[in-house]
Amino acid sequence: MQTVHQLDPLRRAVQALRADGSLALVPTMGALHDGHLTLVREAKRAARHVAVSIFVNPRQFGAGEDLDAYPRQLARDVAMLGGEGVSLVWAPTVKVMYPEGYATNVSVSGVSEGLDGAARPGHFDGVATVVIKLFNQVRPDMAFFGEKDWQQLAVIRRMARDLDLVRPYADDIYGIPTVREPDGLAMSSRNAYLTAAERAQAAVLPQAMREAIIALEAGEEAAATLTGLERKLLDGGFASVDYAELRDPDSLAPLQGLGGTSARLLVAARIGRARLIDNMAVSGRG
Repeated sequence: MQTVHQLDPLRRAVQALRADGSLALVPTMGALHDGHLTLVREAKRAARHVAVSIFVNPRQFGAGEDLDAYPRQLARDVAMLGGEGVSLVWAPTVKVMYPEGYATNVSVSGVSEGLDGAARPGHFDGVATVVIKLFNQVRPDMAFFGEKDWQQLAVIRRMARDLDLVRPYADDIYGIPTVREPDGLAMSSRNAYLTAAERAQAAVLPQAMREAIIALEAGEEAAATLTGLERKLLDGGFASVDYAELRDPDSLAPLQGLGGTSARLLVAARIGRARLIDNMAVSGRG
């Protein structure tokens, strides 16, 4: 396994890997956990070689967010990836990714609006910009992302379609189901911010979401159900709820109810120093 930090050795490494077969990319910000490793294993099943990028992207953090505090543990991450049979780790510095004079920004309208797009202005511009740079740098045949950030996945797929990307094609951008802790909490690098007490309270998030989904699928009115979900989170120890919304799973257009169609329940809430996001599928009523 190679670990590279500069563009010239990256290009040489990518050229050699591509000459030997297909190449998959798993973009990450590091602080790896089993959720990331699940993406790596899925990528290994699909491609001859797997590259993993590790880059804490400053352009997707807003003012007052946790850029400085975000966990950085490159040596540990590289050791974990070596055990998974990864061929290449791409770990650029900020100066390599955004050299002096950098002036280009990628913005994806529609799917980036509302939800985290409203709660974190500019976030998805930063995501789209760094991801298309990673695609251009690594030129993977396919890429793997976790479904935990459903909106991010929608933004990246929309960008790939709109810009006619060929490496990877939009249909070769795969979403892998969220990996969860035994109590249902979605795995996240930001879970490390939680104290023991907060971590125990955080389990109310997936529990309340599942209860809301049962109610929605039974025909309960959506607005009242979502209000009840927010109340359960606040009563369970969360400090605030950024959003709890029902959306079309593909377009992310807001839904007022199911009406026979499937949907996605998306939630973001804050507890202690952590802002946790989650989403789950909701089946339509026939």
